[in-house]
Amino acid sequence: MTELTRTAQCSCGQLRATTQGEPVRVSICHCFACQRRTGSSHGVQARFPVANVQVVGQSRSYRRVAESSNTIRFRFCPTCGATVSLSIDSDPDLLGIPVGAFADPQFPTPTVSIYECSAHSWFVPPADAERWD
Repeated sequence: MTELTRTAQCSCGQLRATTQGEPVRVSICHCFACQRRTGSSHGVQARFPVANVQVVGQSRSYRRVAESSNTIRFRFCPTCGATVSLSIDSDPDLLGIPVGAFADPQFPTPTVSIYECSAHSWFVPPADAERWD
């Protein structure tokens, strides 16, 4: 059996991340920083073991300290500005990929919804998702 391969990319296609296998976790984040970074009401990312991701292309990075006190590094395309990966210093074995960068309507459903205290009142997470304020 062949292992599942997916490719995420920035808007212009210059920066790509190819993943092997299923994500360890798919989560929705409603924190204000994710809202600002995505320009949406929330961010959705899938985390994969670092060994299962190959990133190709030029990137720039932006680091910030999250409300959780974790330092997060976002890697984005210097041409179009789209985020293609993120890493959390406290969990160096995983790499996050924004789910939208896969442009795959069949991508696995998020199983965790975090910072719901900042969620838009009209947002409804998946019924069986673990929910954190």
